Amino acid sequence: MWKFLGAGLLTLLLATAASAADLTVTIGGVKNSNGSVAAALFNSEADFRKTPFSAFRIKASGGPVSFTIHNLPPGKYAMTAYHDENDNGKLDTDLVGAPSEGYGVSNDAREAAAPPQFSKAAFDAGDQNKSITIKIAY
Repeated sequence: MWKFLGAGLLTLLLATAASAADLTVTIGGVKNSNGSVAAALFNSEADFRKTPFSAFRIKASGGPVSFTIHNLPPGKYAMTAYHDENDNGKLDTDLVGAPSEGYGVSNDAREAAAPPQFSKAAFDAGDQNKSITIKIAY
């Protein structure tokens, strides 16, 4: 019995790994090399902007920065990114709560006077490698 269970589990793991793909993210529009660029990947509307599926931080370079998420399972995702110029680990806001540091959202789903929505920022990741670009706006 254990032999069959082990073979089934191995098959499931191999099938999952085989269907996963890489997601390459390019974040453009970073205006200077101060601080870092932070990005968060979300895999559900309920968790959007609260609990990321995965998070990243890269030294700012004053130009595009790129990174790759390997073996991303197929699904619907949305990504946010911001330029943490003062490197304090958070997106700074002004007195009314509007971001005071540059930020961007997948599908360029920034809202003029409201937080971005998962439904507008969402993209599908499948079993083929994919690339997306997020533009930071200040």
